[in-house]
Amino acid sequence: MQTAPVRPSPPAPGPRGDEQLVATLRAAGCVFAEDEAAVLLGTPATAAGLAALVARRVAGEPLEQVVGWAQFGDVRVPVEPGVFVPRQRTRLLVEAALAAAPAPRTVVDLCCGAGALGAAVATAVPGVGELHAADLDPVAVRCAERTLAPLGGQVHLGDLYDALPARLRGRVDLLLVNAPYVPTDAIALMPPEARLHEPRTALDGGADGLDLHRRVAAGAPEWLAPGGVLVLETSEEQAQGTLTAVRAAGLTASVVTDPDLDATAVLGRRPGARHVG
Repeated sequence: MQTAPVRPSPPAPGPRGDEQLVATLRAAGCVFAEDEAAVLLGTPATAAGLAALVARRVAGEPLEQVVGWAQFGDVRVPVEPGVFVPRQRTRLLVEAALAAAPAPRTVVDLCCGAGALGAAVATAVPGVGELHAADLDPVAVRCAERTLAPLGGQVHLGDLYDALPARLRGRVDLLLVNAPYVPTDAIALMPPEARLHEPRTALDGGADGLDLHRRVAAGAPEWLAPGGVLVLETSEEQAQGTLTAVRAAGLTASVVTDPDLDATAVLGRRPGARHVG
C-alpha cells in the first residue's frame, strides 16, 4: 500500500540542479528535491517553459506527469496528466517474472497503466511472440499504446480479462498484474500526488484492498497456459490475503519480496507442463 512520498524516476544525465530550484522544490514539500531538479533541468525547454513546468510541480502535480515520462528500469514510459505513474517498487515484478518464466512466448500486462511492465519484459526478452496489455482507463490505454506499439504490443480497453482477445484463453505464459490494492479508507493517507492526480480506479482495491486481487486470481487459471505464471503486486500487509486468493484459484503460489525496493509480490503457477513447439 503506497503511503510514502513517491521517489521520482531516475534523472536524465545532466547537472544535479541549481540551488534556487532545489530550494523552491523543497519549500513546496518535494522530499527528493535534488533528484527532481535534475529531472526538470534535463527536460528540453526554454526558460519560460521550465518555469511553467516548475510551477506545475510546485502546485502538486506528479513530476512524471509534468515532464511527460517515467523511467522504469531500462524503459522510458510516456505519462500523461491523470495517468497512474509507474512505481519503482514494481520492478520486482519484472525480476520475479524473468526468474519464473525466462522465455515467455505470450505475455499479458493486465491493469497495465502506461504499459511499463509489458515493455520492461519485452525489452528484456526479445523472443516474446505476443504482447498484450489492458486497462480500464482510456488515457492509460493511449499511453500504453505509445509505449508498447514499438515493441509489437497490442493494447485493449476494458475490465480485466473481458478486455482480452478470447483466443488468448489457455495460452498466456506470463501474466503481469499491478492491480489496485489500497484499501478504500487508506486512500486519504496517500501522498497528494497520487490521490489527487491519479485515477481512483488505479488505486482503490475495495474495503480490504483485495477485491481486484480476488478477481484476478479467480480468472487466471482460465487464461494461463499449463505451467504459465501469474505475477501479482501486493503489499507486505496484504501478502497473505493475496496468497490465499491465488492458492484458492488452484495455482501453486509463493510470496517474493525485495527489501531494497520495499516491494512484495505473489507468484502463482498453473499446474502442468509447458507445451514446447
